Amino acid sequence: MQRALWIGGPPGVGKSTVADRLARRHGLRLYSADTRTWIHRDRALAAGIEAAERWEALPPAGRGNGSPDELLAMSLHVERGPMVVDDVRALPPTPLVVAEGSTMPASLVPVDRALWLLPTQELQRRRLEKRGLPLPARALYELLSATIAAEAAEARVPVLSVDGSLGIEETVDQVEHHFAWFLAAESGTATLKERRELLREANLDIVAQLRGFFARPWADGSAEQVERSFACECGDPACTARIESTVGVAAAGPVFGPGHER
Repeated sequence: MQRALWIGGPPGVGKSTVADRLARRHGLRLYSADTRTWIHRDRALAAGIEAAERWEALPPAGRGNGSPDELLAMSLHVERGPMVVDDVRALPPTPLVVAEGSTMPASLVPVDRALWLLPTQELQRRRLEKRGLPLPARALYELLSATIAAEAAEARVPVLSVDGSLGIEETVDQVEHHFAWFLAAESGTATLKERRELLREANLDIVAQLRGFFARPWADGSAEQVERSFACECGDPACTARIESTVGVAAAGPVFGPGHER
């Protein structure tokens, strides 16, 4: 718990991008809770959690229907929090981990190592409208955002209000400043080889997530031709490139931006 920085907040607020940039700048291990979705669902099923069993039993087309409270329960938001903590505790003791996700448990993390990114109501409204979500999904996102904000307030974790006025680099700089004391001890300690290994690990987590989805008994198709965004594995602390690649290609070897192979 003391070897991680924790970034929480609702979906779409920029957590993943911020954590990715910090990990690359400082040679940190990246943990994204989204990449453990299917592992966590399997743990919940093994534990006999009713909401997980109910979700699996529904036809895929019917999983977006229901009241916001029902959909939130079936998302396993509460149950996955302790699983995230267990995951991070099981990681190697070095280097420092930057852990991000909507299921970050505000009540279980050290507040001096945490920062929650919370959108203003106006920003959330604009982003939800832009997505064109069906009404049940939109209601779920609104409830999830309110739930995460309430959890942060109750746990008294520090909060960065996101209103859309800052670009991603400026937002990263603010988060970096918040964690400056911890990051100062890590910067420059990772070798190029170690940086590349950490980036490969993060990309393989994405591969595992997609393969985990297509391994479900109700999923059709194969993950190998699905395209996703992967981090360039050059290891340059200033590199922010992300590469669109199929899962099969990303799994087969390092992913590099044009001219970054060296």
